[in-house]
Amino acid sequence: MSCVRCIVSGRVQGVWFRETTRSRARELGLSGSAVNLPDGTVEVIACGDEPAVKALQDWLWTGSTLSRVEQVTCEELPNHVPSPGFRTG
Repeated sequence: MSCVRCIVSGRVQGVWFRETTRSRARELGLSGSAVNLPDGTVEVIACGDEPAVKALQDWLWTGSTLSRVEQVTCEELPNHVPSPGFRTG
C-alpha cells in the first residue's frame, strides 16, 4: 500500500479538476480525496497499489479538459491510514 499527498497548482479550481481526479482515481482503484485549498491549489491524497498511485501522479499533470496544471508536488505519507472510497471536498 502506497499513499501520497500531492499539491497541484495552476488553473485547477472551478474547472472540474477534483471531479475528474476522483473519476480517474476510481478507475485506478485508489482511495483518497481531492480538496480545494484556500490558496487556489488542490490537495490530492491517493492510496493504493504503488503502480496505480504512480499512474495518478502522472495523470495529475494532465487534469481536466479545462484545467492548466503548472506544478505538481508530491510527498509520501508512510503512516497514513486511508478511508474507503475517493471523495472531493
